Amino acid sequence: MTLSKFSRYALYAAVEMAEAGHEPVTVAQVAGPHGIPATALAKVFQQLVRAGLATGTRGIGGGYRLARPRSEITVLDVVSVFDPLRTPGVDLLHARAGGVPGLPQIATLQRLFDEVDDGIRATLASVTLDTLVRRPNG
Repeated sequence: MTLSKFSRYALYAAVEMAEAGHEPVTVAQVAGPHGIPATALAKVFQQLVRAGLATGTRGIGGGYRLARPRSEITVLDVVSVFDPLRTPGVDLLHARAGGVPGLPQIATLQRLFDEVDDGIRATLASVTLDTLVRRPNG
């Protein structure tokens, strides 16, 4: 699975917000260390706000915070804002390669792709922002 640059930017932003706790995170705080263009990151933050994953406050002392506890936001929640996963059962082979629907090989491959997509979805849904920012003791 390849993530778009916007999904990667959103994950950096989400992890920074998760680490900051209740303190606001600014575009500049995330853009600089990660080498992200500030204008692109500002749009990413806006999308995270629209998706209900973050809140934003303008002005001095403003910035962005997670809208819910970091233990309740998964990597899938963040990535889905920018890279929605394929819906299982969609005839990927026929739609992309012009294949002939109904052939047994097509159905077998389709089931394989559905299983892979289900595995990716389950993995991304099992990892919370809390998991990403927790540091092992010692």
